[in-house]
Order: sequence, then C-alpha cells, then structure tokens
Amino acid sequence: MLPGVRIVIVEDHQMFREVLRKVCTRELRHKVVGEAADGRSAVQLVMETTPDLVLLDLHLPNLDGFGVVAALQQAVPGIRILVLSSHCDDYTVFRAEKAHVHGFVDKNTNTVAILKQAIAAVSEGRTYFSAEFLRLKETRHGNPHSFDKLLTDRERAVLALIGEPFHDREIAERLGLAEETVEKHRFNILRKLDLTGTAELIRYAQDHGFTLSAPRRGSGGLLP
Repeated sequence: MLPGVRIVIVEDHQMFREVLRKVCTRELRHKVVGEAADGRSAVQLVMETTPDLVLLDLHLPNLDGFGVVAALQQAVPGIRILVLSSHCDDYTVFRAEKAHVHGFVDKNTNTVAILKQAIAAVSEGRTYFSAEFLRLKETRHGNPHSFDKLLTDRERAVLALIGEPFHDREIAERLGLAEETVEKHRFNILRKLDLTGTAELIRYAQDHGFTLSAPRRGSGGLLP
C-alpha cells in the first residue's frame, strides 16, 4: 500500500464519515484532506485539494454520486474514485460500469477489512469490486434480454420515474418531455421488456433498482 495517500471522503451520514476517517487515518495511516456531505460541495472540495483518492457515496443531496463522478472526471482527469454504497442492484451496477469508477464496496455486505483492501487496491492503481457487484454484472452481461441491451437511456430514465410511481404528466414535467412522448416511451418499454401493464413495470423498476435513480426536484438529477 502506498504510504500517506491523500483522501477526500464524500458521505452525507456523519457517523459513517467518522468511521471512514478513523479507518483511513488511524488504521491505514493515510491523510484525510477533506470531507463533504453533498455532491456540489464535494466537487469543489476535490478540485481545491486534488487528493489521490475519493471515497464516494452515491446517494447525496444537491448532486448525486454519479453526477460527482462525471464532474470530477472532467475537472480532475485521472482522479481515483472508490464508491461506497448501501445500494448494490442491477441498475446501480450498470451505471457504475458506465461511469468507469475504480472500485465499489457494498456497505450492506462488506466488512471494514474489505474496505481496507479496496482502499489499498484503488490507491495503488488497481481496481476492487465487491463480490455482489461482480455477480450482478456477470449475470446481466450473460442475459441477452437485460434492460441495458433493450432500453435506451431515455427509456431507462422514464422507467425510473414510472417505478416511483409517477403519472405520465409528472414524468413529462420532470424530464422536460411532452406527455405524448412519455406515453410512447411507456408503450415501448412494456413491449421491449415483455411486460403486460403498469403494475409489472413498477415491480420491475423497483426490483432492479431503477427507482433509486429517479430525479427529485432540486436534487441535481440522477439521470444517466
């Protein structure tokens, strides 16, 4: 493990930030150069401190974790990002793949020991993805009928809002679309996923983690 890695922690829960800080500083002897509790503050902080590694939660106020990743990859090329998330589902794994993060630790199933391994791997230029992340990735890649092979980015965004559930008018307002366009997307999603109605759409969206990416007003958006 590289000595003296400079780390920024981005996590909206105070208690978990304290746990991460202790692991990084007391146990791994690294330096935490900053902490942020929301996405927009995180981007500014990382640009100011230029750390070696960012420990990043995905579900943040103001700007979600995927928005933070996109902003940092543009503003600070080469920044190393390790995602720490309590949500490890099909759609989150898919989006993490697309975002090209360097690691993913599942807060629900992984231990502090695994967190240490992940920090060591990512800080040394390697990658680390939890066993559940890799299982979901492999299963989806092997499924010719998985949502990423059948649905467009816009259809996935509509599906996330259907799963909330929102009506077509509400979805149209949030995505800046005509209501007729949303209706067309709904019909196409049903056809492509071979589902029979709204109840099945809602269940599919919730089971695969789409609702976690549904944009809220003032949230900065969680769209792909």
